Formats: sequence, structure tokens, C-alpha cells
Amino acid sequence: MHSPPTTSSDRHAARKALRAALALAALSTLLLVLVVASWAPLMTLDGDIARTTHRWAVEEYGLTRTSRILTDWVWDPVTMRALGAVTVVWMVWRHALWWQALWVVVTVALGTLLQQGLKAAVDRARPVWPDPVDSAHYAAFPSGHAMTAAVVSGLLLWVLRPFARRTLWRAGLVLAVVSVVGVGLTRVWLGVHWLSDVVGGWLLGGLVVVLAVLSYRKWGTELGRRSPGPFGGSAAGPGAGPGTAGPGSAGPAGPANGPA
Repeated sequence: MHSPPTTSSDRHAARKALRAALALAALSTLLLVLVVASWAPLMTLDGDIARTTHRWAVEEYGLTRTSRILTDWVWDPVTMRALGAVTVVWMVWRHALWWQALWVVVTVALGTLLQQGLKAAVDRARPVWPDPVDSAHYAAFPSGHAMTAAVVSGLLLWVLRPFARRTLWRAGLVLAVVSVVGVGLTRVWLGVHWLSDVVGGWLLGGLVVVLAVLSYRKWGTELGRRSPGPFGGSAAGPGAGPGTAGPGSAGPAGPANGPA
């Protein structure tokens, strides 16, 4: 079976997504190189921000306690992945979106592998304080909390866009942005990450989401049409073909629990 012909709007959306992927890849690579090379201006900036926020965190007990609750329970990678798992079950149970659900699962898993692989390869030390307000283990770059939040939030926005009314989807977009930005700021505030760790997590998370959407548009929808059994039929998703506003055409807005 051949894919329906693409329209100019499809090609324009694909070019935009490709440009976004290239930009995110370039920025992620640049930041990674600067971190590995311990580029002095970046190290100085990281240190200045870390010392300032740590001083505030020690002084502002109430805000620090709230940050710990948010980062340990609300925006924790386990919580985010659980939210993704619930969404995957809903996709299969209510809409038979087998292939797109599989795409989400694989993307989250690959994002986690990338995150942990970079942590092991870069092996960047976390900030160390004589009077810590929180603790974390394993290497610092990239921030697992920030990257997981970006991956899961981006994927959920992509998946849910065809099913949510515009007002509801925009509310979800605001909530996703607050979650992704918020968890990154709490990691810096609590003194367990450098700012560049968090920025690296955001960039890499966004890159993973964009690549997932692009690859699904290229291969996932066609697999859903052609594959027999539980992965066949309309499992590629409603409106997933070119020229529609289905999951396959929606761009990202910009999960095993590992150290973060």
C-alpha cells in the first residue's frame, strides 16, 4: 500500500520539524563539548549561579521544602514515566493506537538509555556543599529530571493533541511548560545540578521528541496501515496520514528510573 500524496502544508511542517531537530542537535552537541572541555566561562557561570541559589535555598526553608516535594514526588522521573504509562494504556484501550503507543514506549526507553549513557560517558561531578539542602547520586550531565520531563511532556502533547479541544490542549501546553521549566529550576535551587546540566536535559529531551515525531510520520503511520493482527488496521492513529491534523502531523511542543 502506498502512502497518500503529501501536500505543501505537510512538506512545510516536515521541514520545520527537521530544522528544529537540527537546531536542537547542534545546540546539544555544542553544550556537550563545552561541558566535556570544562570551558572556563561556562564553568564560572555555573559556579556563580550555583553558589547564589544555594545561599538562597539555605535561607528560604519554606521554598526549599516545596522544591523538594515537587522534585521528589510531582516531577520525579518515576512520576513522569507513570503518567506516560497511563497514557499508553489509554491509547491502546480506548483508541487502539498500537503503533503510536509502541512509539511512545520505545522513545521513552531510548531517551533513558541516552541520558544514562551520557551520564556515564561525561561523568561530571555534581555540586558539593558543606551544608546541603538535598542530595543526589551518580553523574550530573545531563539532568535526568529535566530530560525525562521534557520527553514525557512533549510526547503527551503530541499524542493528546487530536483528542483535546483547543482550550484544553493549550492548558496542557502551559502545564507541560511549567513542569519542564519548574523541575529544572528545582534541581538548580536544591544544589544537585549545575544550570548547564538542566539546559542539556531540556535540549536533549526536545531533540528526542522531535526525532520521535519525525520518525513516526515517516514509518509509523505506514506500519500501522500495513501490519496485520493487533498492530494493523487504524492502529496508526486517527488522522495519522499526510494532509491531516492527526498525531502523525502534530509537532512537539516542546521515561526505568535512573539517577537524575
